[in-house]
Amino acid sequence: MALWTNHLDGGPRRVNHAATAVGDFIFSFGGYCSGEDYSSEKPIDGFAFNTNSLKWTILPSYKEDTTAALQHTPYMRYGHSVVTHQEKIYLWGGRNDIIGADPRLFAFDPKSISWNHIKATGDIPSGTDGHSSCVINNAMYLFGGFVDPVFSFHYKQLQIYSNMVFMLDLRNNNWRLLERRTGDVPHWRDFHTATAIGSQMVVFGGRADVAGRWCTGQEYYCNKVWLFDTRNEQWTQPACTGEPPKGRRSHSAFVHNGSMYVFGGFNRLEGHHGTHYNDLHRLDLSTFEWSEVKTKGTLPRPRRRHCCVTVDDKMYLFGGTSPDLDDASDLIDLADLHTLDFAPSLKTICKVSVLQNQLDAELLPKSLQWELTAMEAYGNISQPTDTKQG
Repeated sequence: MALWTNHLDGGPRRVNHAATAVGDFIFSFGGYCSGEDYSSEKPIDGFAFNTNSLKWTILPSYKEDTTAALQHTPYMRYGHSVVTHQEKIYLWGGRNDIIGADPRLFAFDPKSISWNHIKATGDIPSGTDGHSSCVINNAMYLFGGFVDPVFSFHYKQLQIYSNMVFMLDLRNNNWRLLERRTGDVPHWRDFHTATAIGSQMVVFGGRADVAGRWCTGQEYYCNKVWLFDTRNEQWTQPACTGEPPKGRRSHSAFVHNGSMYVFGGFNRLEGHHGTHYNDLHRLDLSTFEWSEVKTKGTLPRPRRRHCCVTVDDKMYLFGGTSPDLDDASDLIDLADLHTLDFAPSLKTICKVSVLQNQLDAELLPKSLQWELTAMEAYGNISQPTDTKQG
């Protein structure tokens, strides 16, 4: 049974941020928030979530001036990706409103809370956002994304999607473009997901265009699954059974106990204002059978451009953007966090029941009262989600 347990608010208010786990901590970097400045260079911000105390903290900023800090620190951005390898966090890609997408590679050390600009070599990819990245063995695999504008013969600025795969060897920081050998490859796309299972990269969803690599505004949303085998560098498309999720972009995907799960996302072609989702789907990676997961507890609101990060048997979902409950044409940037427990203890089930049924907890031990309070606490990073923004 999968049970939604913690429902926190007042954390980082972020859209198109990127997050990963190191031990019991989740680190979140950058992202977009309505009303903030993304047209100038400033060091990226970061937050750490302690999965034991259920508390967010702001990572300390550099004492150097901005120019000095940006020599080794990413600038503030959105649409980037981060992965963990050997307790270091690697950040690539993303853009701001003026400079565009960044092709440089950065590493973050959680122990020293410091960034380092890595001088990568090889087939360095062009800057993208909305790409995916995942780690398999000692390499990071990068797929797809939205590429900075290029020019046609008539000098008209054109925007393109990518369907290329790059591999970064994390032992020597060397990039290699993995050229197609034989067979079909996935369509050009962005804001899809890629997860790692064994030697395979599993790609799902994303936004594509009927014109192929060119961005013409004729969007479509694929719900097919693609596998990239890193041993022979070949793409295959498995024959999936069951009922797959609707095509979507800006969702999240994660792997737990040999299955891939897909949560949320957005399809602009569904409904009057497009459709945001808060459903959860499971793909058994041994049989490739889809099924919708019926969870217990209070379901998070529909959203896109959020993050889902797993630590042990728990998945932590936070941020993103969601339709205003009073006006679906208006979007709200979210500052909430929700925990999905795939193996809840009897104690956890009882605590959720106390909160859902608003039972009197006065006679419970003080330690339990604290735990109950922590499960629905408001943080002090930002105003709660439904508070009017100044």
